[in-house]
Amino acid sequence: MPRPSDEQKKTVERVMHEFKQGELEQPGGRKVKNPKQAIAIALHEAGESNRESPARNRAALRRTKAKEKRGETALAGKEGKAAQDRTMAKATGASPRGRASTAKSANTSAAKTAPADGGQTKADLYAEARKRDVPGRSRMSKRQLERALKA
Repeated sequence: MPRPSDEQKKTVERVMHEFKQGELEQPGGRKVKNPKQAIAIALHEAGESNRESPARNRAALRRTKAKEKRGETALAGKEGKAAQDRTMAKATGASPRGRASTAKSANTSAAKTAPADGGQTKADLYAEARKRDVPGRSRMSKRQLERALKA
C-alpha cells in the first residue's frame, strides 16, 4: 500500500476530530456513532480507500480539499469558519493568523541546527557517514559516529 501524503493525513485527522466531537454526519444527516464507519469516511474523503480506483481516490481528495477551502466541512458548519481555520492551521502546523513562529520555537530549532559547543549535530555526522558509506551507521550514537568518522 502506498504511503499516505501529508494532505491525506491532515484530511483523515480532520474527519476523525469531527467524529470525536460528535459533528461527523452520514449523508442522510444522522450522526456517525461507529468508529469503523468514521474511519471509512475519513479514508474515502482522503482518497485512501481500498474500495475505489486510484482515479476515483484522486478525485475524492481534490473534492475534499476544495470543500475544505470553501469552508464546507462539518466543523465549519457547526462552529463557524474561524474554528475551522484554527483546526486546519493546527493540522498544517501553521499559525492561524499567519504569524511568524515564536521566540521559543525559534530558539529550539536554532539549538538543533548549531550546537553550543561548536560541534556537529548527529544529523550532520550521519550525513557524512552516509557519504563515506560507514557500515552500521544507523545504529550508532552521536559519539560512535564521531569516532567512526575520525578513524
